[in-house]
Amino acid sequence: MKIALMDSGIGLLAATAAVRRLRPDADLVLSLDPDGMPWGPRTPEDVTERALAVAEAAAGHRPDALIVGCNTASVHALTALRARHEPHLPVIGTVPAIKPAAAGGGPLAIWATPATTGSPYQRGLIREFADGVPVTEVPCRGLAEAVERADQAAIDAAVAAAAELTPDDVTTVVLGCTHYELVAERIRAAVQRPGRPPLVLHGSAGAVAAQALRRLGERPAPQARAEGTLTVLLSGREGALPAPALAYEEGRLLRTAASAR
Repeated sequence: MKIALMDSGIGLLAATAAVRRLRPDADLVLSLDPDGMPWGPRTPEDVTERALAVAEAAAGHRPDALIVGCNTASVHALTALRARHEPHLPVIGTVPAIKPAAAGGGPLAIWATPATTGSPYQRGLIREFADGVPVTEVPCRGLAEAVERADQAAIDAAVAAAAELTPDDVTTVVLGCTHYELVAERIRAAVQRPGRPPLVLHGSAGAVAAQALRRLGERPAPQARAEGTLTVLLSGREGALPAPALAYEEGRLLRTAASAR
């Protein structure tokens, strides 16, 4: 089994690690776009064009499924990606985990990029899945970029700024950008208030990985032999994981994978 994942940068690491944990025997193809990143400030048309090119590079390695490990690309390019590649290549998008977060009923915050915060897309998800639940949309300025660089001081500053915008009574935080899952515990520490119940964080990586297996008719096999290979594509060129990836547990997990042959 071979599963490809795509993103502009290392935000795909969370979903990649989730796939690796569920199926350590699966071959992985990571298709990144260092030449075109970041995608967030681009127009929807530009994002779609870049995403299609990155997906085409991944498809050249004949994966059995393609995970779009990026919220921005899922918002703007998922329809085009599915039109290009399905049904022969299942395409799995990433959607903020607003539905399961709202099921808890407590006040929740959605941490997302400034471009996504307040967008019709996100507002539509709130109306559909969180009607009647107190929701605060929190724009996280500079956080995805700081995570991409593994700039620890910038990460701390961006997390602290977003935490200041998060109401004290929030019980649940939706991580609405895949990069944020790489620093989830730092977010938890910044938002958790003394004397309050333990904060619940909702990311998308686990659900996306599980959905990819379901689309393939496969089951989790975490005890399988860790013999899956790893191929990294950088704007279509074969290369290595970007150095900042190794600052995160998810990136270090992938480093132990056998090199692709």
